[in-house]
Amino acid sequence: MIRIGVVLTAIIVVFLALARKQGWLGEKDLIQVTAEKAALRSITETVSANGKIQPEVEVKISPDVSGEVVELFVKEGDQVEAGTLLARIDPKIYASNYDRMLAGLNTQKANLANTRARVAQVQAQFINAKASYERSERLFKEKAISASEYDAAKSAFEVAKAEVTAAEESVKAAEYSVKSAEASVKEAGENLYKTSIYAPVSGTVSKLNVEKGERVAGASQFSAGTEILRIANLSVMEVIVSVNENDIVRVAINDTALVEVDSYLNRKFKGIITQIATSANVTGLSADQVTNFDVKIRMLPESYSDLKVKGQPTASPFRPGMSATVDIQTESAYNVLTVPIQAVTARQDTLKNENRERPDRNVEEVTENKPEEPVQEYVFVIKEGVAKLQKVKTGIQDNVYIWITEGLTEADEVITGPYRAVSKTLKDGDKVKVVDKAALFEKKK
Repeated sequence: MIRIGVVLTAIIVVFLALARKQGWLGEKDLIQVTAEKAALRSITETVSANGKIQPEVEVKISPDVSGEVVELFVKEGDQVEAGTLLARIDPKIYASNYDRMLAGLNTQKANLANTRARVAQVQAQFINAKASYERSERLFKEKAISASEYDAAKSAFEVAKAEVTAAEESVKAAEYSVKSAEASVKEAGENLYKTSIYAPVSGTVSKLNVEKGERVAGASQFSAGTEILRIANLSVMEVIVSVNENDIVRVAINDTALVEVDSYLNRKFKGIITQIATSANVTGLSADQVTNFDVKIRMLPESYSDLKVKGQPTASPFRPGMSATVDIQTESAYNVLTVPIQAVTARQDTLKNENRERPDRNVEEVTENKPEEPVQEYVFVIKEGVAKLQKVKTGIQDNVYIWITEGLTEADEVITGPYRAVSKTLKDGDKVKVVDKAALFEKKK
């Protein structure tokens, strides 16, 4: 008898367990959900963006003259000081041009000297003509000479006077010609000097675009010329990211950012925003347009000081062009009431009453029939096994939690999943059963 009783007891226990699992004991109408209690946390709202690492200061060097690169004194990665000779362009043509301009200057100087000598000559002739005219004028008044002789003397005097004026103007013209020739010589000399390219700043040769023997084009008003190389200060790096127009309004100068570099896994570096573009970058056409704004984030050297090589203070663990992901921290709240983001749903204000009166209507029907009503934020609070729709007001959020400013207390337990139940199918007053996430996932499978 004892053995039979034990067997019957075991059968009853197994049956009860199976019945509970299958919902034979009245639980088949319960909606299985996951839940979590509201809790006090500190959260930080972030804006995520992707970009590339670049030196904060990088100088692109292009030649001012065209020609063949005949000498190259640096290679990529070299450290150079300001004034270091970097490369030399074939100077033969520019040297010849300088010599030609110099010869032209000497010719103009000789012409100036000849013109000045001519002035001295015509001035002497003018003095003689003036004396003859004055003498003829006096004799004409005394009626000692005829009018024709007087007129001839006066005419010779006027001609001599005009020749002096013309000679003086010729001197001025010759002086201007000398100045023009001097300017040409100066320009030719500068072009000759520019065939040698020097470093304008100190730094590292971050990029070398040409080789010895290649031809390069000089800068002009229509072209920036051939970029020969770049010199960068690798001790201060920055990340240039594109932030969507919907997020840019939350970003401000001096905001802190956490930078993840693809080359350094499981490591975050600190940065600070130094510049926000005022004009947008627009890509795509018509409806597919994407509007972003460039944001520059300076990486703080102290956040990667352990990666620097000893004895090389100018070296950097980052290389220009590396990919990076940043989380810009736009706002923080400390010790505030929070719930998981997925617990908050947006529904129309009259949805609760509509569902009570017409339980056969789903959320989509109510939303479709009442488009003009304002959308409110709600959470489902579990009270004695029943889901209660509770209106809330929210603040900032991070990637996991959202701040509840009104509508909940720390003792409230809110439904966090499944997503479809929270956002659409779950109704106010529904009976629910709280299960762990693993069990819910297994049921779905």
